[in-house]
Amino acid sequence: MNLSQRAQRAPASPIRKLVPLADAARARGRRVFHLNIGQPDIPTPPVMWEALRKAQIDVLSYSPSGGMAEFRAALQRYYRRHGVELAPEHFIVTTAGSEAILFALAAVCDPGDEVIVSEPLYANYNGYGALLDLRIVPVTAAPEAGYALPPREALEARVTPRTRALLLCNPCNPTGHVYARGELETAIAFVRKHDLFIIVDEVYREFFYGDDAPVPILALPEIRERAVMVDSLSKRFSVCGARIGCLASYNEELISAALKFAQARLSPPTLGQIMGAAALELPPTYYAEVIEEYRRRRDAVIEELAQMPGVLCRAPQGAFYVMAKLPVPDAEDFVRWLLQDFEVDRETTMLAPGEGFYATPGAGRSEVRIAYVLAEEKLRRAMRIIGAGLRAYQPSAATSARTP
Repeated sequence: MNLSQRAQRAPASPIRKLVPLADAARARGRRVFHLNIGQPDIPTPPVMWEALRKAQIDVLSYSPSGGMAEFRAALQRYYRRHGVELAPEHFIVTTAGSEAILFALAAVCDPGDEVIVSEPLYANYNGYGALLDLRIVPVTAAPEAGYALPPREALEARVTPRTRALLLCNPCNPTGHVYARGELETAIAFVRKHDLFIIVDEVYREFFYGDDAPVPILALPEIRERAVMVDSLSKRFSVCGARIGCLASYNEELISAALKFAQARLSPPTLGQIMGAAALELPPTYYAEVIEEYRRRRDAVIEELAQMPGVLCRAPQGAFYVMAKLPVPDAEDFVRWLLQDFEVDRETTMLAPGEGFYATPGAGRSEVRIAYVLAEEKLRRAMRIIGAGLRAYQPSAATSARTP
């Protein structure tokens, strides 16, 4: 018997596929600093736990397929504070942002259709494409330009009769780029010309380090009927395990289609919605404190990378990741070596190999994504292990030969 073609095409996650090596390192008595995954260590807000304690649930029942009314009302108030006026019927509550992206792609694309994505990209976009039998068509952003949206002509060169959407992440995972209004205007002109949808992943909305906040795609009226926003509570409130997100659009036909998908999977998590409704009422001071903590962590990572000869990176404008090019021919081999063969005082560091954050074959082979999700003291120790590892690492002839 043979598995499906989509099963064979689905890529392994660069974020998680080396976890068995980290587990083995811990079994040997090593401490592993996980900079491979966006799992914040900032405590989940107490109001979320308090909301659960007050819920007094006797039977944990299904929630409505499109989401609980109380949670959708909280979402409505939250986006109003960000300049986006939405009605409850504009939302579909999802099982995290992952399902929101799947629903959005499934609503606008048929099997074999194409979605243009700026790369480096969130690695799971490749997996979602395989799951839905779509083609992820990359247009490569240059690190020298701060991973800004590629020029209009580069987008135009990727359009075919099967193109259905442009997918962006703002602020971007994994690069930390924040799309300026001018870049969004370029994207809008492009999708209007070719009658495409634009899907924007805004999971890291609050995580920006400059003066200008990211512009919500639904705040731009000229794109109203073709824009889809996807979002998640996971990173905003350090509640990754709650698995609560949403999809929002003014396009009633699209929301109706997404609701049918939501009905097929029955309901989003009830407990996560109860927690989320409380978190969405947190004051601006909560976000300010969290962002200042991440700013310190970002600055620590950039400072440590600057001391490593041959490492190239740009300070991210948002999110909590940095893409760095290492002076090695194969970053995945280096990460494996760190976990299997290297330690400093019985500690080592796990990173996410950069190749998995591209859709272009062979791209990103010397890069890694670093998630600065640990407290500064741990983060600096983890980064210094990388520096020591780069000084000691000797790639094999076979590894060097694999690099294009």
